[in-house]
Amino acid sequence: MLRFLATRFAGMLVVLAIVAVLVFVLTRAASGDPVSVLLGDQATAADIARVQKEYGLDKPLPVQFGYWLREVLQGNLGQSIFLQRPVAQALLERAEPTTLLSLMAVAIAALIGLPCGIVSAVLRGSWIDQLFTGVAMLGASIPSFWFGIVLIQLFAVSLGWFPVSGYGAPDAAFGERLHALMLPATVLGVLNSALIIRFTRASMLDVLGEDYVRTARSKGLSETVVVLKHALRNALVPIVTVLGLTAALMIGGAVVTETVFGLPGVGSLVVNAVLRRDYPVIQGALLVIAAIYVLINFSIDLLYAVVDPRVKV
Repeated sequence: MLRFLATRFAGMLVVLAIVAVLVFVLTRAASGDPVSVLLGDQATAADIARVQKEYGLDKPLPVQFGYWLREVLQGNLGQSIFLQRPVAQALLERAEPTTLLSLMAVAIAALIGLPCGIVSAVLRGSWIDQLFTGVAMLGASIPSFWFGIVLIQLFAVSLGWFPVSGYGAPDAAFGERLHALMLPATVLGVLNSALIIRFTRASMLDVLGEDYVRTARSKGLSETVVVLKHALRNALVPIVTVLGLTAALMIGGAVVTETVFGLPGVGSLVVNAVLRRDYPVIQGALLVIAAIYVLINFSIDLLYAVVDPRVKV
């Protein structure tokens, strides 16, 4: 176990190092200068040079990367050029909406995807199977921004059941915030449930034809017990994988959804940083998202041994 943990941890560091290099290079490769955006069109060359020196943007790129990497290793993600405060503080201030949105969306995706995938596999070839398969294909094809606009028009504008946008007032109760997140969470949850439906169906079909399932049925066990206790338990490894990947993908999907619904989360923070060329915020946010993604994958590997004792970590 210790060897496995050490190996996986080393792999995580390598992945994060590669991500750090790519994020830095791609950010600098984008057109535009954050200082010019910050100072406006009336800024003189002297003003631009002064601010570039203040933020270290006048140094060669390898030197800038070295300075940034050194700060990251010390737990400092840098200072936002536009927000004038540490990137870590800006991310923490925006973390609550994104975290709640992701958790709610994962719950909705699982509540839709798992039962539909199981039923679709059990009733293979029936009209219900065809219906759920079609829904999964449709969900994988619909753009999230379009689906979000449709839900806003129907449930917020026409029916008035949910707010059109926003996260509630600063002193809003927790229940009010959850209410404001229902539509965006539904967008992410419904669309991402398509992947869960397909994986659950395929995994269940692999085990429903096994000898131990036929033996369980021959013993007179009810179909519910056979499916949920015997088949589903042995099909959980790929299902756990897709649930973990779905949770990780929610973070990236939140960027578009938060923009459509006007949520003050990490996604909107990244979008604004890209528009402003706020390098420290872009780099810090993407590095944190990559780290969360890697940690989720690591947790999935550990869950394999819990779900199926035959899997050795």
